Amino acid sequence: MPRKSPELGEAELQVLRILWDRGACTVRDVLEALHETGRKVAYTTVLTTLTRLEQKKCVSSNKSGMAYVYRARVSRDRIVESRVRSLAQQLFDGAPGSLVAPLLESGRFTPEEIAQFRELIDRLDQQAGTPPDSDR
Repeated sequence: MPRKSPELGEAELQVLRILWDRGACTVRDVLEALHETGRKVAYTTVLTTLTRLEQKKCVSSNKSGMAYVYRARVSRDRIVESRVRSLAQQLFDGAPGSLVAPLLESGRFTPEEIAQFRELIDRLDQQAGTPPDSDR
């Protein structure tokens, strides 16, 4: 069973997204990235958020020159998987199909995304020993 990811607030997720997208960053780097998105926060707020993420073992830091440099320790995929699993548990008693169906029914997808879905379904069929659907 995959490890459960720590509970993360919206501000923590925003900071993690910056680290995932940009790689290693100083507090000032994260602050500037947040300002670029229109989120005006203080330096100390970013520092506190990074400190909390480090306590939750989601980021690590090391001193490089005059500033600490922060890196994500947890992958985006791990957080997504944990949050989706938690949402399925909360809303659908853990049934992932019940979570996916409304997303597929209510969304508009590009042809590329639909092709990705088909590839994933074919791969899941192969793992289950079911032949791929020949009607597609």
